[in-house]
Amino acid sequence: MATYLLRKLLYTVLVLLGVVAVTFFIRPPGDPARVLLGQRADEASVAAMREQLGLDRPLYEQMGIYVKNLLSGDLGTSIATQRSVSETIIERIPATALLALTSIAIATVLGILLGVIAAWRPNTWIDTLTMSTSLLGISLPAFVVGLLFVLIFGVALEWFPNSGYIDRGIEHLVLPMITLAIRPLSIIARVTRSSMLDVLGQDYVRTARAKGLSNVRVFLHHALRNALNPVITTVSAWFAGLLAGTYFIEFIFNWPGIGLAAFNAIEKLDYPMIQGTVLFTAVIFVVVNTLADLVYGFVDPKVRLS
Repeated sequence: MATYLLRKLLYTVLVLLGVVAVTFFIRPPGDPARVLLGQRADEASVAAMREQLGLDRPLYEQMGIYVKNLLSGDLGTSIATQRSVSETIIERIPATALLALTSIAIATVLGILLGVIAAWRPNTWIDTLTMSTSLLGISLPAFVVGLLFVLIFGVALEWFPNSGYIDRGIEHLVLPMITLAIRPLSIIARVTRSSMLDVLGQDYVRTARAKGLSNVRVFLHHALRNALNPVITTVSAWFAGLLAGTYFIEFIFNWPGIGLAAFNAIEKLDYPMIQGTVLFTAVIFVVVNTLADLVYGFVDPKVRLS
């Protein structure tokens, strides 16, 4: 286990170094200094602003400063707001985390439940309806679902507000949460069903049934527990993906999270904020997937041996 743990941690460090290198070279088209000062600013003012931002230095010097600041936890200063990027991201983490955690919780619980129900009665109308619905959920992009929900439940029916944060009422969370949960829920349901059917065909399940154990005990105690390994991997991967997927949902529902900050930064060519949000999301994605691999390796010894 120690070797497996060390190998995974080394791999994580290498990936993070690659992420830092890639995020440094994220430079939107246009001149941030001119965007900050306005199109009517004279060349002398623009040159002075470029010097103040460090944009006049050679690229290797800029990267050295960037890495040095990262090691001290400094992601730079937003060009548009003149605020610390780190502080802005920290302020917005609760909103994004709330949306991602509630969505993945709903997706996990309902996805496993629907997958188990479909595997319990395979090739019946229940199985067909569940899998057909999940296929539809996988096929529709989250931003399309979000726009449909806004038009149907926000504008036409007026059941839920179209935008805002939870501090103005729990109803503000409903539409973005469900929108974000639909696709991972559908995938988790299909993975659970497939894994359950595979486990139910194993010899030890047939042996348990031959010993006279009830179908419910065999299904839940023996089959479900061993079928959860691929589900754990799927849930962890989608939890990390939800943190990135919230970008579009936050923009559609005006949810004050990291994704909305990233969209605003792109509109204003605020590359320090763009770099900061991309780096933060990438680090979370890598760390969550690494933790999932460690949990998976702990649950299944065959993974460690491979």
